[in-house]
Amino acid sequence: MAADPATASRDALGERLFQATVATFDLFSVYLGDRLGLYQALVDRGPSTAAELAHAAGINARYAREWLEQQAATAILGVENQDDEPERRRFFLPPGYAEVLLDETSLHFGASLAQSAIAAARPIDAIIDAFRSGEGVTFEGYGADGQQSQARSTRAMYEHLLGSEWLPSVPELHERLSAEPGARVADVACGCGWSSISLARAYPSITVDGIDLDAPSIEEARRNVAGTDVEDRVRFHCSDAADAAFTERFDLVTIFEALHDMPRPVDVLRTIRGMLTETGCVFVGDERTEDSFTAPASERERLYYGFSILACLPSGMVGPDPAGTGTVIRSETLRRYATEAGFARVDVLPIENDSWRFYLLTP
Repeated sequence: MAADPATASRDALGERLFQATVATFDLFSVYLGDRLGLYQALVDRGPSTAAELAHAAGINARYAREWLEQQAATAILGVENQDDEPERRRFFLPPGYAEVLLDETSLHFGASLAQSAIAAARPIDAIIDAFRSGEGVTFEGYGADGQQSQARSTRAMYEHLLGSEWLPSVPELHERLSAEPGARVADVACGCGWSSISLARAYPSITVDGIDLDAPSIEEARRNVAGTDVEDRVRFHCSDAADAAFTERFDLVTIFEALHDMPRPVDVLRTIRGMLTETGCVFVGDERTEDSFTAPASERERLYYGFSILACLPSGMVGPDPAGTGTVIRSETLRRYATEAGFARVDVLPIENDSWRFYLLTP
């Protein structure tokens, strides 16, 4: 006898929520391993018992054992002798996993996803209040995890792709950045500075001004550039780009994965237009969303909506008359913002990337 459709859909939803809960706890456990240095300790020591890991990482042995067993149960760690006594079992990181969990310079780094999930949920009570009031939640409400997860998630893309694939896709821009005298670049919403640093490394003649309104991010950016080979060509400023009053003019302004978070994106773009030289332009990288709303949607679109309701939309609802864009910023929305800000042309660039879509804005 065929199952009643309502019963079948009920059971399917129940199973989906169960699996989602399992996956959520996996993320939380990865976060613990990341924050407490447990994965690094396993790499440094090799296969370890709970007591050995506890000693190496400076944590309690009983907690170490439970974390190790959970990680092996969910197949993130391997175990050499699972039939042995609990105290004698030795756990290890399988081949290739260290790159995903530890190497922040790799395009395959993924531990920051767990940190992003934790950050998005940190101000949950404030988010609930925001849903009721229509107000926003400031970036500070997401704590250090919000700042760090953003930087760690994007660093490798800047270091590996920004100067080798993204900017060279616009030949005239690449030529200007490579020429003498060196171009002046402003990196708006630079966060912890990896995009600004990567720009300067890719183009040895340019100077870069990184701008962000989050003071802890700017402090971290200054630490990241200190002592590097580009320290003399990169400066960081704590400032709201919507109100920035730079007397300098820039040949290029970049905005990476930030326009959708801004409560006043048109004001920011209008200010940026006034910062450009006669031949200057704006290079924007933001989410590669679907062209229009679709339900059900792809997993990536679902990820974007998840970030949006917990973090990006609340950030974009701060202050008077906010735009409230959210993570799911479609091409038509960005084009509308640029047009309202006075840009004459908006080109969607033919750059292949799973996560981001790229735009060139010219006055």
